[in-house]
Amino acid sequence: MPLLTVNSLTKNFGGLAAVSHVNMTFENNELVGLIGPNGAGKTTLFNLLTGVYEPSSGDVLFTINEKEERLNGMKPYKIADLGLSRTFQNIRLFKDLTVMDNVLIAMNSKNKEGFLSSVLRLPKFYRTEEKMRHKVKELLTIFNLADKVDTLAKNLPYGQQRRLEIVRALATEPKILFLDEPAAGMNPQETAELTQLIRQIQKDFGLTIVLIEHDMSLVMDVCERIYVLEYGQVIAEGNPEKIKNDPRVIEAYLGGEL
Repeated sequence: MPLLTVNSLTKNFGGLAAVSHVNMTFENNELVGLIGPNGAGKTTLFNLLTGVYEPSSGDVLFTINEKEERLNGMKPYKIADLGLSRTFQNIRLFKDLTVMDNVLIAMNSKNKEGFLSSVLRLPKFYRTEEKMRHKVKELLTIFNLADKVDTLAKNLPYGQQRRLEIVRALATEPKILFLDEPAAGMNPQETAELTQLIRQIQKDFGLTIVLIEHDMSLVMDVCERIYVLEYGQVIAEGNPEKIKNDPRVIEAYLGGEL
């Protein structure tokens, strides 16, 4: 049973079908790319899968303990609790908070500490908080941000802000991670580092990564499978070699050679 199944998913805005009858599956521990021209419906699809939008029709099914949970209509925080996390095309950090606090806020979604313990600051609360801070430092070390724990997010270079957003998403312990154009605005060196980082995340955390990205060298380098959207519909699916040689993809997405 796939980790995530998308059945005939459709989203209409007035008379416009931004996503139309999309069918997809995502397996455990695979790296999938989602590409297409501007306006193809990629980010809209991410918003449907993570609860930002509710589908007009179709289903999003997430497998938990070998049972499928229907995500349609769920609030984004409930979907995140189930194990679907994401980053955004435009960085959405708490810019006036420290690196540590940005990640702690995300990690708190998994903290089941009782209300009374939190309000009264009982010893159990402090033990839990200390464990969380230790885990945050471990995550930041992996992403070469350990020396930035007390730095305000707004004072980080752009590439490090992107890394911090990924750390924050991972702090929720997802089973599937959606990355919306993580290389946007990066220089070639930062993009190369990101390519290695995405591979490392999949290897070290054993999760499924779904990637929207316009940088084709990155997509073709790291993705095992690729879906191609055009006008809200899937026009191709397969491994990078198949996608590179698909005439419809070349015509629709690139207008020439890939």
